[in-house]
Amino acid sequence: METWSLISICVLLGLTTRWAVSFSSYSGAGKAPMFGDYEAQRHWQEVTYNLPVKEWYFNTTDNDLGYWGLDYPPLTAYHSLLCAHIAKLIDPAWVELHTSRGYESASHKLFMRTTVLFADIVIYIPAVILFCFYLTDGSSKKKVATSLCILLYPGLILIDYGHFQYNSVSLGLALWGVVGLGLGWDLLGSLAFTLALNYKQMELYHSLPFFCYLLGKCIKQGLMGKGLLLLVKISLTVLATFTFCWWPFLSDPQQILQVLHRLFPVDRGLFEDKVANTWCSLNVLIKIKSLLSRDTQLLLSFALTLLFILPSSIKLLTKPTLWQFKLALVNSSLAFFLFSFQVHEKSILLPALPVCLLMNELPLMSIWFLLASTFSMLPLLLKDGLLLPYVVTSLAFLYLGVYLLSALDGKSEEELRLGFCLKLTQHCLSKHTLSLLVKFMFRVSLVAMAGLSFTSVVLEPPARLPDLFPVLVSVFSFLHFLALLLYFNLVQLTEPPSKKGPKKTN
Repeated sequence: METWSLISICVLLGLTTRWAVSFSSYSGAGKAPMFGDYEAQRHWQEVTYNLPVKEWYFNTTDNDLGYWGLDYPPLTAYHSLLCAHIAKLIDPAWVELHTSRGYESASHKLFMRTTVLFADIVIYIPAVILFCFYLTDGSSKKKVATSLCILLYPGLILIDYGHFQYNSVSLGLALWGVVGLGLGWDLLGSLAFTLALNYKQMELYHSLPFFCYLLGKCIKQGLMGKGLLLLVKISLTVLATFTFCWWPFLSDPQQILQVLHRLFPVDRGLFEDKVANTWCSLNVLIKIKSLLSRDTQLLLSFALTLLFILPSSIKLLTKPTLWQFKLALVNSSLAFFLFSFQVHEKSILLPALPVCLLMNELPLMSIWFLLASTFSMLPLLLKDGLLLPYVVTSLAFLYLGVYLLSALDGKSEEELRLGFCLKLTQHCLSKHTLSLLVKFMFRVSLVAMAGLSFTSVVLEPPARLPDLFPVLVSVFSFLHFLALLLYFNLVQLTEPPSKKGPKKTN
């Protein structure tokens, strides 16, 4: 009874924080003619409600793709259509074709914020609670603490409830996939992740670990026996789910090609804005976009992404346990973020999700990453007028994470999974010194993030360097992500997981 009371308090705190942030400004508020992501989501409701399915992804007189054209998979379009039907019942002006362009009002903002909150309540929050209570070790209070910290991760809250998007839908479905596989419900997990992939194509960041885990499990059971049967069941589940999601487009090959063209817009270039990945950071010194052709950029990004995701994926394939699966999800998604083509700053939420799942085992490193991921989006958050929510949610997350998860209390190199570092530094550093060094670096990093946040707000950049602070934030965050990518890879590849494999239910 006490545990359920604590869970209820956690959920209530998570919902209250979300709703408090929702009173803030949103992307493109009052900034005609293009506005921002808020208007993009509203416009998709307008398009899906008023136009036939065959015109959703095509440029027509009624659907100008240059004005926030639909560029997410069909499940996002269906979600927009559902929201549009509800909007039409409340106020038809919200989704009126053409005349609703750029529509803004307090009542409409309340409606849009509510749709995000509803998606969280139905999809994301239940998956978090189930994961923490059925797939993490420790006492009930520790599981509650982990749940609260995941629910209060500021990056996701600020983007969904401040900037405005529906990331909790795709991330929530992906988390349901993790829960399904962790509990031994492989078909449910496959179904959930396939839905996530059909909601946002960026879920490709997580796809290889899902594939390798399931294939590794089938191989382990024997591809001439139970493993083959399981592989067939999983394949049919995935195929049926894709067919269901894409059914309205399957009758015309041109429809399929156009949707794919919208989902993967290679014409936009290697990166946009000041994203904290390899290419944007390297571009400070070497103008990659100017030196290399687009085809060369594509090939280079593909090669480096593949290079960095293969080791962890192969390890997972040979040892399909839940611990390896979580680490592979982090390593794959972070490699995609750092090296793949056409990455946005908000894509850091994709590696942030599996890092959240490591908070129980690796609290300090997880909190470090999650704070850095939120900080990396600072230029976007400042542009949207979200300084106060950014500061409050980040400080609250830092305090609760360190306090509830004891992230800084007497960490040994075993708890930090730094055994591989100790072998390399055993002649110059003791075990105790190594853990102290990591905690010192964590504190220095926090001070630097706070300093850069302060200067970004208070100081004016030099006239000849107008993007100075966004670039500094981007490069500083990139260095964190690169170091943590190496750390998580080394943890997975060199340290045998002591955790149990996935729990099963009858």
